[in-house]
Amino acid sequence: MSTSSNFDDATVSGFGDEWSTFDQSRLESQELDALFEQYFEVFPWAALPKNPTGFDLGCGSGRWATRVAPRVGTLHCVDASQKALEVAQRNLADHQNCAFHHASVDATGLPEASMDFGYSLGVLHHVPDTQAAITACARLLKPGAPLQLYLYYALDNRPGWYRALWRLSDTVRRGLSRTPHRIKLAASTVIATLVYLPLARGAGWVHRTNASFAHQMPLAYYAERSFYTMRTDAYDRFGTRLEQRFTRLEIDQMMRAAGLERLRFSEGEPFWCVVGFRSAG
Repeated sequence: MSTSSNFDDATVSGFGDEWSTFDQSRLESQELDALFEQYFEVFPWAALPKNPTGFDLGCGSGRWATRVAPRVGTLHCVDASQKALEVAQRNLADHQNCAFHHASVDATGLPEASMDFGYSLGVLHHVPDTQAAITACARLLKPGAPLQLYLYYALDNRPGWYRALWRLSDTVRRGLSRTPHRIKLAASTVIATLVYLPLARGAGWVHRTNASFAHQMPLAYYAERSFYTMRTDAYDRFGTRLEQRFTRLEIDQMMRAAGLERLRFSEGEPFWCVVGFRSAG
């Protein structure tokens, strides 16, 4: 991997364990399609040139790349974890237009101002300096090219009681994320079974009678999701050492500071997905 300072060793190692365990081979294609449409709802496909070249920064298992690669000319899949990159290579073996890079966000080896698009979903809140990471991504883009990000939200659109529950869960994360992989896997499976599953299915039941209230319930996002996705995300949520969260305003400010403009946020979950275009200046 290229020399870099903007990554956390324990966090990178944890993601290698996560994607080696949950390689997404058991995720139904229909569910992956639904997830992809949610995350990429604001992505400006029509603005891309013919056969564009772009990057997936923090590609993980390659689950998003499997849906992006058929739409583009070349896709550079970048990850700081060699174990995760090996999973992505297996999942993308049928896509000959993918190139793989064992590198971190500020040392990708890709030429500056060379990419027609880029995206980094659920990654840059796990690096020490998120602002520097966004700026590094933006530098890879040609002027006018889009960058889509998904950054964990600071629950800025949630009521106080919801944020209090999150603070309690974050206390659990801080302790559990420091344990060995086998303990994190066992504990996150218990959490998925005893917390995610009943709350998500309960929200689905409530939705049939009171949709507006159901959307405010914890873990309502998983109401229609498989238990496999719940286990994956429970491990991701409680097993990751370094996690940062940002308000919509903070994300807006960081992207503009990185030279991105014409920002568009998705108004639905997951929060926050946003796309911006590199300034021509």
